[in-house]
Amino acid sequence: METEIALTDSEQSTNESIRRAVSMLQAGEVVALPTETVYGLCADALDPVAVEKLFAVKGRPHFDPLIVHLPNKEMHAQVAAVPSDIAKTVVQLIETFWPGPLTIVLPKKPIVPDIVTGGLETVAVRQCNHQVFHRIIKNLGRPIAAPSANRFGCLSPTSAESVLDQLGGKIPLIVNGGACSRGLESTIVKIDPGEKKPLITVLRPGPITAEELKQFGKVVFAERNEAVENSAPEAPGMLANHYAPNKPLRLLASPGDFRPEEGKRYALLSYRGQQKDGYLDLHEWTKVSILSPGSGRVAEAGTRLFHLIRQLDQLDIDEIVAEPVPDRGVGKAILDKLRKAAVKD
Repeated sequence: METEIALTDSEQSTNESIRRAVSMLQAGEVVALPTETVYGLCADALDPVAVEKLFAVKGRPHFDPLIVHLPNKEMHAQVAAVPSDIAKTVVQLIETFWPGPLTIVLPKKPIVPDIVTGGLETVAVRQCNHQVFHRIIKNLGRPIAAPSANRFGCLSPTSAESVLDQLGGKIPLIVNGGACSRGLESTIVKIDPGEKKPLITVLRPGPITAEELKQFGKVVFAERNEAVENSAPEAPGMLANHYAPNKPLRLLASPGDFRPEEGKRYALLSYRGQQKDGYLDLHEWTKVSILSPGSGRVAEAGTRLFHLIRQLDQLDIDEIVAEPVPDRGVGKAILDKLRKAAVKD
């Protein structure tokens, strides 16, 4: 199969690319589309045959559920049943963060095929905030299942080129919508009634932070259980081993944890590239890539994370060494990705 790259660099090319993508989705094909988070591998979410193709292309286990992207806010009521005791909070979150990188896990309705939800009685839904994706799903008029457009477990793609590197020859179309503005997968939450205020559990940290969510309820983070995550995850993106480059990646807790092996070549993924942090002078690094040069802004670091890891992964090195980032805001999502990508001792 030859993979076509559809451009969006002019109004004419964008219109044609949208038409091509919609036509293929209607025909039950799998295509790669840009979102504000990462590129998604997309199929009609209500077509189980098309969704099965998606799993096959990714090599994704069927127990790992998918996110369902909606054409508009109102369609969540067609695919999900919102319990009355959390309805107010669900509406508040939708009105505040949609379209945007917030996914909400809700009880599913029968219209959603079991293959989409990994057999779970819940469905993860969101509305994407990318102009090209929005126009495609609006023209399609149906929900789209869209995990990241990569081979299962590998680095999430933030450009059309990185999709082509992993899935070229396996899918018919990639719509090139430029670099993803957020660079990290969406925040995933579930909501439960609480004693005094709703309980918002963050199942997967992402661009929408706990600080932004706490005005709507008490925010907690799901406890990790690798045995459960690797056999029956509660939501997409929760598997313990995920987001990994081809080269081994090691996340340091402090400079003293780095003990290089003789003859090995190392590259450093630095948070802000400052010597006072204690990592730059640890070794004669083959390459140093900086997530947020000088300033140390975690939001910027999140946007650049997968792009820089991919660049380092292509170098002639033996291992990528990553500095820690602050465990706050988007930093929680970055650490989550780095921990899941890292080699396990």
